[in-house]
Amino acid sequence: MNHSKMSSRHFSFTRLLPLAAFALAACTVGPDYRGAPDVASESVKSGAFVRAPLEGVATTHAPAAWWSSLNDPQLNALIDAALAHNPDLKIAQARLRQARSQLRGQRANELPKVSASAAALRMRSPDTSIFGQSEGSGGGRGPVDFYTVGFDASWEIDLFGGTRRAIEAASGEADAVQADLSDTQVSLAAEVASAYIDLRDQQERLALAQRTAEYQQQMLTLTEQRRARGTAAEVDVERLSTQVNTTRATLVPLQVQITDSLDQLAVLTGRAPGALDAELAQPAPLPALPASVSISDPATMLQQRPDIRAAERRLASSNAQIGEHIADYFPKVSLLGDIGFSASDPGHLLRKQNFSWVGVPYLQWNVFDFGRTTARVDAAEASRDEAEARYEKTVLAALKDANSALSRYGNQREHVVRLQQVQASSERSATLVRQRYTAGVSTLIDLLDAQRTQFAAQQDVVAAQAELLKDYVSLQKSLGLGWQQRDNPGS
Repeated sequence: MNHSKMSSRHFSFTRLLPLAAFALAACTVGPDYRGAPDVASESVKSGAFVRAPLEGVATTHAPAAWWSSLNDPQLNALIDAALAHNPDLKIAQARLRQARSQLRGQRANELPKVSASAAALRMRSPDTSIFGQSEGSGGGRGPVDFYTVGFDASWEIDLFGGTRRAIEAASGEADAVQADLSDTQVSLAAEVASAYIDLRDQQERLALAQRTAEYQQQMLTLTEQRRARGTAAEVDVERLSTQVNTTRATLVPLQVQITDSLDQLAVLTGRAPGALDAELAQPAPLPALPASVSISDPATMLQQRPDIRAAERRLASSNAQIGEHIADYFPKVSLLGDIGFSASDPGHLLRKQNFSWVGVPYLQWNVFDFGRTTARVDAAEASRDEAEARYEKTVLAALKDANSALSRYGNQREHVVRLQQVQASSERSATLVRQRYTAGVSTLIDLLDAQRTQFAAQQDVVAAQAELLKDYVSLQKSLGLGWQQRDNPGS
């Protein structure tokens, strides 16, 4: 084997020497965590979101329980129920308990391990007469009793900080899982609010379609009476009948959507499908948006979002794991000890002369592991680099989410205003055409066309208002709101 191969990573001598010098100086090997890298620093320091609309938002402190600003008691109750009983939240809470248990286990590794033992032995040696002794020589022995009690202890001295780095890594992961739980709360609150808005939107559009169908049915009945008197044509009856059936055909899909929304809300709150039917089946108007929406600045948003905190904590954990594996390059020193009593008579077991002890310093050093430690260190470094890239991706995605949500919210506000103008115009037009039709100036076709336009405009406004509310919900979610209002279980 040539010199270059002897100095390769299989034996890691070139890495081992500087690491040993560092360990002796600092006693904790591996890179110290210096914090997460700066990402999009210019956007963060600008103090404002690029896509923030000029009207309808204010850069002030945003409330954590943002749904309370919609002033809908049923929505508040549903979100509270979801935050208390949702299965996804229970899963996240269980994972947090697991992570904290693992952290306690790592901290316990700094302490000695002590075990107690006790034994009672009764034995008889074999009869040796069969091996050539004379028959009367008494080769066999009677039973022998032996009793022992004692304590064993072992303690690995953390000379180079491997255990401390393991604790640091476990602590970072526990913090990340805590942030995952908060992120689940954020998503859950937004999901419940969106489902509730869908339900009220569908109920309002169903009620509108039912009122329209009833009015059209009244017109059809009157036209049929006029046809019977010979003052209306058969074609007018058919046109009105077609419009009535067309309107009624929109009822079935809306009823199906309402059932789906009711079941979704039930499951989100940890209940069986159908459990909320009696409570929410009665139609209610859409929640009312506040006059102005409070938003934070980009820097505050990055601090609030739990997914960013989770990514940063996992970066810190990955960084600590490098030092945990680098410590494997160095010797491990353990102290082993045993104290106990041994005797052939249990009554004499605890006498002073039967006491024994032993203490042993134990050194273990994997000098030649043929690259195994180096491979683990390299893998930990790669994991750290991956965690850093994931952090950068999460920050950029959060900035995009917030700016996109602000843009959609601002544009949707304008869209609702335009549709409300269209609705007002269609209602005025329908009234005028109805008056002209009654006076015999307009035709039935003109009236039917005006009614269709009015019905479509009303449906569009309701749907657009619901979409604006969901954009508001998406905006609050993108800002990372929805978790600060309550303490997480087990914290």
